[in-house]
Amino acid sequence: MSLAEDFLTTDDLHPIDIVETLAERHDWEFDRVTDDQIAMAVEGQWRTYSLTLAWSAQDETLRLICTFEMEPPLGRMGALFDVLNRCNDLVWTGAFTFWEEQKLMVWRHGLLLSGGQCATADQIDRLIGAAVQAAERFYPAFQLVSWGDRTPADAMKVAIAEAYGRA
Repeated sequence: MSLAEDFLTTDDLHPIDIVETLAERHDWEFDRVTDDQIAMAVEGQWRTYSLTLAWSAQDETLRLICTFEMEPPLGRMGALFDVLNRCNDLVWTGAFTFWEEQKLMVWRHGLLLSGGQCATADQIDRLIGAAVQAAERFYPAFQLVSWGDRTPADAMKVAIAEAYGRA
């Protein structure tokens, strides 16, 4: 059964309600912060990622932010920003940034649902999956450039390549 089959087709289905149902299905810890926002923890191979999804009715966008803590040495910030640019060149559905004040690596993506569009459970599940996959893929490169004294080009060699097709 697809995720979409769990939901009735209605125009008033709130995207955060869908996210909450997905979090329950995947057994992720979550907190419904407000009617328009949910925070959850998703376990990855490298670490647990904090995800927040928020619905903005004003601009009809479902915003996803996936974060993890990172405190790189000040002397490695230039290399970290270089590797961030290299990572962002390899992805199309979101982007990394580093919030220096909060010491957080951040993956951001906005799903535009203009004109009264409704996101499907499958779309939201893939949105969350893509965020965690990007974090998992590039986490080793961030670590190597920050603490392994590797060049950005060298650190990118360990980024797990995307797989295409089936085995």
